[in-house]
Amino acid sequence: QEIIEQRLLDVARVSAREKLSKSEKKLSGIIFERGVNEQSFAAIRSKGDQALFGGFSTAEMKKKLGVPATRPLADFLPTLTIKAKDFATELTSHNVVEKDLHGENQITKEHVDNNSAVREMLDQRGVKPETLPPAEDITKLKKKLENDEKKILKKNKKQPKD
Repeated sequence: QEIIEQRLLDVARVSAREKLSKSEKKLSGIIFERGVNEQSFAAIRSKGDQALFGGFSTAEMKKKLGVPATRPLADFLPTLTIKAKDFATELTSHNVVEKDLHGENQITKEHVDNNSAVREMLDQRGVKPETLPPAEDITKLKKKLENDEKKILKKNKKQPKD
């Protein structure tokens, strides 16, 4: 029972991480059309993280959680924080289009405001994203889930049919 519950939680986390990647790609596509280059996009995302994590930069959060410098912070975040980042990112994508925002300054302000609002909501519920412990490396988790799936399939093939 516990193994099944853990597997469901792991699958949900991997799914949330994949969704965040899609949301970030969507946002980058939207803002590249609005006069923002890749370097500026990185700065916008970093400032969003700073708003979400109570003033801690992406690099500081990586250090705090023991995340290798070359890996994305989100690969080590718990599901709740991944979903918080995803929600703020989706809000930014929506509002950049709705409000017809252009340029790094306008889009940065929007992204920071959205991350701050999400942080405020979490805070009201007693959650501080920067204090949550790191989660298992998402890459290792994906491999573990794939291996578990292979074992289950092998086991099912070996079972005699009625």
